[in-house]
Amino acid sequence: MTGPPTRLDRFVRTLARWYPGAVEPTDELNRSLAFLESELRAETVVAAGYTAAPIVAVVVFVTATLSIPGLPPAAVLSAAVGIGLGTTLLVHRAPVAAATLRRTRSLGKAPGLVARAALRLRLDPTPERAALFAARTGRGPLANSLAAHAERSRAGPAAGLRSFAAEWRGWFPALERSVSLLVAAVENSAGDRAEALDRALETVLDGTRTEMAEFAGDVRGPASGIYAFGVLLPLALVGVLPAARAGGVSVPATAFVLLYDCVLPTGLLLAGAWLLLRRPVALAPVRVTAAHPAVPSGPIRGIAAGVAGLVVGAVLGGILVPWGSPVGAVGLGLGAGLVVHYRPMAAVRADVRAVEEGLADATAVVGRRVSRGESVESAIDSAADATTGATSDRFAAAAGVGRRLRVGVYRSFLGDFGALSDVPSPRARATASLLAVAAREGRPAGPTLVTLAAHLTELQRVEASARRELAAITGTLRHTAALFGPLVGGATVAMAAQMAAAPAAQSAGSGAVVASGAASLGTAGGAGTTVLAPSLLGTAVGAYVLALAVILTAVATGLDRGLDRSLVGYSVGLALCSATAAYFA
Repeated sequence: MTGPPTRLDRFVRTLARWYPGAVEPTDELNRSLAFLESELRAETVVAAGYTAAPIVAVVVFVTATLSIPGLPPAAVLSAAVGIGLGTTLLVHRAPVAAATLRRTRSLGKAPGLVARAALRLRLDPTPERAALFAARTGRGPLANSLAAHAERSRAGPAAGLRSFAAEWRGWFPALERSVSLLVAAVENSAGDRAEALDRALETVLDGTRTEMAEFAGDVRGPASGIYAFGVLLPLALVGVLPAARAGGVSVPATAFVLLYDCVLPTGLLLAGAWLLLRRPVALAPVRVTAAHPAVPSGPIRGIAAGVAGLVVGAVLGGILVPWGSPVGAVGLGLGAGLVVHYRPMAAVRADVRAVEEGLADATAVVGRRVSRGESVESAIDSAADATTGATSDRFAAAAGVGRRLRVGVYRSFLGDFGALSDVPSPRARATASLLAVAAREGRPAGPTLVTLAAHLTELQRVEASARRELAAITGTLRHTAALFGPLVGGATVAMAAQMAAAPAAQSAGSGAVVASGAASLGTAGGAGTTVLAPSLLGTAVGAYVLALAVILTAVATGLDRGLDRSLVGYSVGLALCSATAAYFA
C-alpha cells in the first residue's frame, strides 16, 4: 500500500515533464523503486535527472560568476558542467541507494524471523502456520515479503518458504540455507525435528556473524583513510597557513572557503555513503515515530530549543572571539533543536531496550512453570515476581490486565490496554504472540518457551558481537566528530592567528597586543603574498568542524545501528553541541 504523492514525488514528475526525449531506465532502477513501493516510474526518475543537469549547471555558473568576480570563465563553466552531470547521477542512483539501505536494515531482522518460524514449527509442524506467524509478528520488507509468498503458495509445499528464500538469496545466502533447514525439519520425526530447527537458527546467526566480521575487516582501511585525509590532514594544514607567507605562497580566501566548506564535506559525505552502502546487514533499533503516545506532537519544543540555542550560541561565541557568533549560533541552535525534538523518541527506545533485556529471563520462567503443569496466565504473574526492571513491570501489568478485564494472554499484552501496547518492539510483541499460542497449547508448549528464551539470549549475543566488530571504527568516528576534531581545529586556528599576528606586531614597531582579534593574517609578508584574516579562518574552519560533527556522526550511527531518522537526529544534535563547545575551548 502506498500513500498519497509526496512533495518530492510531485517535484520529480514536474522535472520529468520538461524532458522532451524518450528514456530507457535500467532494471536495477525498476527493482529499486518497486522495493521502495514508490509511485514513481523509473522513466520519470531518469527524465527528471536529465532535466536537472542543465538547470543546476546554469544556477552554479551564474552564482559563481556573480559572487566570485575574477574567476576564469572556463574554470567556472567546467565546474558547473561537472556539478550538473553529478546531479544527474545523484538523481538516478538515489532510489538504488535508498533501496539498498532499506534492504540492509531488513536483513538485520532475518535471525528473528527464522527464530519465530522455528518456534512455531516446534508447536505445530505446519509450514503454512509457521510462515504466517513469522510474517505477522514482524515488520518491514522482510516480513511483508514472507507474507506475500505465503499467501500466494498456501496450497503448495512449504507454504512459500522456498520462494521467499530464493528472492533474498542474492543479498543474504545464509537465509536461504536456514529456510531450507526449516522446511526439511518438517519431514523429520519429532525427536530429530528439534535438532534440525536449532541448526536452522544457528545457520542464520552464523551467517550474520560472518557477514559483519567480513564487513568490519573490509571497511577498516577505508575508514582510516577517511579519518586521515578527511580530518587529520585538513586540520593540520590550517596550522601551516601562516608559513605560506614566508614561502611566498598566496592563499586565496575563496579557494580556502570552497575547499574546507564545500569540497571536503562533499567528499566526506560521498565516502560515508559508500561505506554505508557496503554494509551487508544492519542490526537496527526499533523505529519510534511521532505517533507514539510518549512523544509530544508537533515541532514546537524543538523549534523553541533551537531558537534559544541560537541566541545563546551567538552571544557566547561573540564574547569568546569576535568572529564566533555565526559558528556558535549554528552549532548550538541546530544541536539543541535536534536534541530536544528527538529526546522523547530516545527515551522510548531506551525503555524498549530495558524491556528486551529481561525478556529471555521472564520467558524462561514461564516456560519452566508451564512444563510443570501451571497455566500460562499464572506463570506470567510468577515471571513478574521472579524478574526485575522494566520487563517485570510489563509482565506484572499484563497479569493485572488479564485479571481485571478477564481477557486472554494476547489481549493482556497486545490489546488496546495491553502491557506492550505502547512498546514498539517486534521482539517483545512476537514473544507475547507465542505466549498466547502456548496458552492454547498448554503444558506441551513449556519446552518451546524455554527454547524461545535461549534463542532470545543468542540473538542478543549476536547483536552485541556484531557491534563489537565495528566498535573501533564507529567509536573513532564519533569521538573525532564530537571532540577531537573540534579541539584540533580550534587549536590550529588559535595557533595560526598567533603565528601570523606576531610578525605583524614586530613590523609595526609598537606595543600592539599580539592576540588582538583585529590582528590580520592578511598582512603582506612579501610581494604578492597574502594569508587569511583570523575572522575568515576561524569561521571557515568552524563551519568545517560542524560539518564533520554532522557527517561523521551520521556515518558512525548508520554503521552501528542503521540510518534511523530519530536516532541519527539525536546523535547529531549531541555531537553538534559538543563540537561547538570543544571548538571554542
